[in-house]
Amino acid sequence: MFKRLFWISLGVGIGVMAVTKAQAYVKAHTPEPARQFVFGPDEEQPPITLQTVQALFDDFQQHRRAREEQLNREFIERSAR
Repeated sequence: MFKRLFWISLGVGIGVMAVTKAQAYVKAHTPEPARQFVFGPDEEQPPITLQTVQALFDDFQQHRRAREEQLNREFIERSAR
């Protein structure tokens, strides 16, 4: 179990590092219009990786709340019978 967890975390870490390095390379070696198209016009925004993780987390929270509400309604209906 711990071996598997170690290798998964190592893979995730290497993946994050590779994506970060690739983004830095693309930012350094692309013309300004292409860079703005890929990464957005505002450099003050959080990095695209952080935006993606935040969007995934928000999506997960939205679906979790919807499912929780559905289960609560079903439980209340069963209890009322």
